[in-house]
Amino acid sequence: MAELAKLFCFSLATLLLGLTVKELLFASEVTGIVQKEIPAMKFPKFAGPTLQILYCYSCGYRQVFEQYADAFHEKFPELTVLGDNFTPPTYRLQLAQFLGVAKFVIILIVVAGFNPFTAFGLQSPGVFNWLISNKIYACMMIFFLSNALEAQLISTGAFEISFNGVPVWSKIETGRIPSPAELFQIIESNLRFSNVAVSDS
Repeated sequence: MAELAKLFCFSLATLLLGLTVKELLFASEVTGIVQKEIPAMKFPKFAGPTLQILYCYSCGYRQVFEQYADAFHEKFPELTVLGDNFTPPTYRLQLAQFLGVAKFVIILIVVAGFNPFTAFGLQSPGVFNWLISNKIYACMMIFFLSNALEAQLISTGAFEISFNGVPVWSKIETGRIPSPAELFQIIESNLRFSNVAVSDS
């Protein structure tokens, strides 16, 4: 019975470690996919008006961007719509990556039953003893808590819109995503203004 419990504990810990490694590798791939599919390009002046939307990928705003982009292409065929992930500050990205690696190392220590405190001649804290004696719960708790912290660190909540490089809407400042009617009005006003500026020059 004890051997079966150990086997189950080892299998679950291995699964969590595998998911952690996959998550670390997949996170960098997702960023690459977003950048490849929707490149941030600079268009010359003759290419026409450009609307750029920087959104929070981890908040699920990519789908909102795609819906808005389809609506813009129908209503304003001359408009070029670009989208990209709004990158959080560097220190938050680095902290999230550090948490991902730390999660992997701690789960590995717990599964192996290695006590780093005794290696340095220190007394093991009660929390560490609990982790070692409850490997399944400990690994699951470390995995899910770390994931929640990482998601919070890389989440910006951004949906920033600029027209020809000029900011016209910021979810970070307003606290909400504009409605399609509001965006259509903003784009129409900017298109009229850019047409007037072109005709005057």
